Amino acid sequence: MSPALPLNQGVCYALGGAPYQLTGNALGFSPQIFLLDVAQLDPFYASLILFLGRAWDAVADPTVGFLVSRSPQRRCGRLIPWIIFSTPFGVFFFTMLWFLPSASLSASLKFFWHLIMYCLFQTCMSCYLVPYSSLTMFLGGSQGDRDSATAYRMGVELLSTLVGTGIQGQIVGSHHASMTESCDAANGTLRNGTSLLPETLENARSAYVAASLVLGSLYCFSCLVLFLGVKERPGPYSPLGKTKLAFFGSLRTILGHGPHTRLLGGFLFSSLAFQLVQGIFAFFCTHVAGLAGSFQYLVLIMLAVACLTIPAWQWFLVRFGKKTAVFLGLSLIIPALIPITVMTHNFLLHVFMVTLAGSSLAVLYLLPWSMLPDAVDNFKLEHPDCPNLEPFFYSLYVFFNKFAGGLSLGISTMSLHFAGYRATDCAHNPRVILTLRILMAPVPVTLLLCAMSVFSSYPINEEQRKWIRVEMEAVG
Repeated sequence: MSPALPLNQGVCYALGGAPYQLTGNALGFSPQIFLLDVAQLDPFYASLILFLGRAWDAVADPTVGFLVSRSPQRRCGRLIPWIIFSTPFGVFFFTMLWFLPSASLSASLKFFWHLIMYCLFQTCMSCYLVPYSSLTMFLGGSQGDRDSATAYRMGVELLSTLVGTGIQGQIVGSHHASMTESCDAANGTLRNGTSLLPETLENARSAYVAASLVLGSLYCFSCLVLFLGVKERPGPYSPLGKTKLAFFGSLRTILGHGPHTRLLGGFLFSSLAFQLVQGIFAFFCTHVAGLAGSFQYLVLIMLAVACLTIPAWQWFLVRFGKKTAVFLGLSLIIPALIPITVMTHNFLLHVFMVTLAGSSLAVLYLLPWSMLPDAVDNFKLEHPDCPNLEPFFYSLYVFFNKFAGGLSLGISTMSLHFAGYRATDCAHNPRVILTLRILMAPVPVTLLLCAMSVFSSYPINEEQRKWIRVEMEAVG
């Protein structure tokens, strides 16, 4: 049996997950409102940036996963060098994404600037996240050790989500409130005529750059902790294979594995539902719920609850099983979305509902990533001659997560385009309001029901997990 995973390595590994959430939630909650209201892009251009950027990112993930699985062993391992190399470039491109070289740029130049920066940053993040997430299989220890390391990681990721969202929300939230105050409520137009004051927009743009620099410094710190505190340990859970498959051969073999495919499907639908809510939430609070100056506090409350409930869900999955936890946890957000969609100008009600949604969000963070190592172990027992495909497995998981994010942002932004959204409107037409309401509840609820339907066919239950553990220990 592999030696137990030391607590300090588990904590350092968990801290390494902070960069993805620090930057990912900035790109989850803020890109639409930044591109439309601050960069002053047409919704069509904004939707193209978000969708094409995520599409590029989604293609990069399996490519990086395959390259990582073929990379040679070095003194510090195969995975950690990728993480270190990608960090400085990732921080630079993340900052450039929120920076506009000149306010006088044409719409097409703004489009290409933000699209290129978005694609370059997401490429760097793929080079970070794919090896980092697959590092779970190379930490050593038992199934329980890996589940604990995953719980540490998700707790830190949610905490970093809370910190990152709080930093960005506090820095940029007041500027969005100032932009809203520029409206003349009497006739639904901007007070100075057709556009926001130049200094108002410039202050908002500077605030986004300042927030990105703070998040970038935390990004570098987390990477340094991971490098100094974690040791890659190939062992019985990562045996060397005898057969080297090409890219499409590896892809076909992995996608032919039933448990992994079902897990990917359920994860795709549930992630799409949550990211659709996440992407539209700031817009919804600003333009429908009447909480333009308060949405950042609601986001912080939701993320704080998610962070605090991770230990409870970890206990629940150990006690009652992972599939039971998935069904119960995902269903909690459904009754929370309906009142949020219907009620307006009621901050306390929204606080209560986002608290319930936060507990459900914790399940989305914890359970799919906790279930994936079981599916990988099951694959390795069924295909003992395959090479080290763990990075490829995790890259597909990352691919579907990012694909869901890009699809959700593309759908919501394009829907606003067809509904007739204009950044200069203070009072939006009924089609825009209806579109935001539909995107906030009916669509995510439908997607969550689809996710639970797929998860019901996932074959690895607690009895199967025990059998996998015994077989893997025998192999080791």
